[in-house]
Amino acid sequence: MKCALVTGGSRGIGSAICQKLAVETDYHILINYQSNKAAAEQTLEAVKQAGGKGEIIGFNVSDADAVKTALTAWQDANPEAVVEVIVNNAGITKDGLFMWMSHEDWSSVINTSLNGFFNVTNFFIQKMLRNKYGRIVNMVSVSGVKGTPGQTNYSAAKGAVVAATKALAQEVAKRNITVNAVAPGFIRSDMTAELDEKELIRMIPANRFGEVEEVADLVSFLVSKKSGYITGETININGGIYS
Repeated sequence: MKCALVTGGSRGIGSAICQKLAVETDYHILINYQSNKAAAEQTLEAVKQAGGKGEIIGFNVSDADAVKTALTAWQDANPEAVVEVIVNNAGITKDGLFMWMSHEDWSSVINTSLNGFFNVTNFFIQKMLRNKYGRIVNMVSVSGVKGTPGQTNYSAAKGAVVAATKALAQEVAKRNITVNAVAPGFIRSDMTAELDEKELIRMIPANRFGEVEEVADLVSFLVSKKSGYITGETININGGIYS
């Protein structure tokens, strides 16, 4: 059984990626969620309706012990399963001006994006190297390449993942494992629901927010066999915002 793991797969971009992979690949999709089990089950239902197969798996990516426990239990229960694809999509925002930012708002955002990338990817990387195949896609953000005021914590977290992507890509390329980052701009989802779309559209040359399906299309390409010579890249999908 060949599998694709999508962290933060229950809602928004993560859910769209799960559904796209159900349509365009044969992978058994592991839909990770932290607390919203109902949303994860809805995504699984959508995956099945699209003709795919999968299961939900709950853990907090920023908790190293929880990640190891959950993934070890899953691997023990599925000894034949091989995770060929990891989409590190889990992330949170706690926006605010840096001068008023609490330590908790700083560390929780860093832990989810950066340590989450480490905890999940590190669990599987030796197996991928032995199998001589893998596709790792790290979801970052325009904030991580351009920087966004009011998001110093999120920009730091995503910028660090961009740098990690470049380094890891060079370590594992000989074994036919690619590591790329996808940096969305303003995408219509739960995470951007509170934003003033009319105001922000003025900054976007394409004159609209992106759709989660458009991001999922890009991820689907990067996890496919077609993308084998693309690695260490950060691909912006932002409607032309400078980055």
